[in-house]
Amino acid sequence: MTYLTQATLDFVTASRMRLRNSYDWHQAVWKAFPGRDNQPRDFLTRLDQRGDGFRLLLVSPVQPTRPDWCPAAVASWQTKPIPDTYFTRSQYVFQLCANPTKKVSKERPDGSLTKNGRRVPLGKREELVEWIKRKGDHGGFTVDEATLRTFSRGREYFEKNGQPGLHSAVEFQGMLTVTDPAKFHETFTRGVGPAKAFGFGLLVIAPVTS
Repeated sequence: MTYLTQATLDFVTASRMRLRNSYDWHQAVWKAFPGRDNQPRDFLTRLDQRGDGFRLLLVSPVQPTRPDWCPAAVASWQTKPIPDTYFTRSQYVFQLCANPTKKVSKERPDGSLTKNGRRVPLGKREELVEWIKRKGDHGGFTVDEATLRTFSRGREYFEKNGQPGLHSAVEFQGMLTVTDPAKFHETFTRGVGPAKAFGFGLLVIAPVTS
């Protein structure tokens, strides 16, 4: 079973709870899964600013519990199972906040290139299109380039264990066609691209009705 949870939090409460960056939110979401310390992360999140607060989407294989930082109002924490039949459609409108990157090799003093280079963010439209197309090839779907929109959501700074970090967020929006239903379902639950622990990679999908 896959569960979709929506949590809403106003800016004042988020500030009081010290939810200042993506790593703070990552730690806060873990509190929705008590008793799972040191276990691998198996959930995805997406955080958006809306009106006077935040909306957090959470996809998980087990039902989460409302953490203390979330207000007790029913509307502030809503969870529902996603039926398997939801993934049987052929086309979906989608949104994806991702951290698309490429590896750049470093040059050694002798002119040779290192095997493991550093990762840099992608910014050009053609690079972003090729990136999402590759993810689709491996994830059981194709993207309709005619409807595809890509735009920057800016840089997201965070601090982990006292060390600063940076992600470049890109929003993808458009229509996709499922080519392999089993792979697509797996992609939905596992996410797309890197930095999934920091709120990237969750596919928001709505079936296309004819």
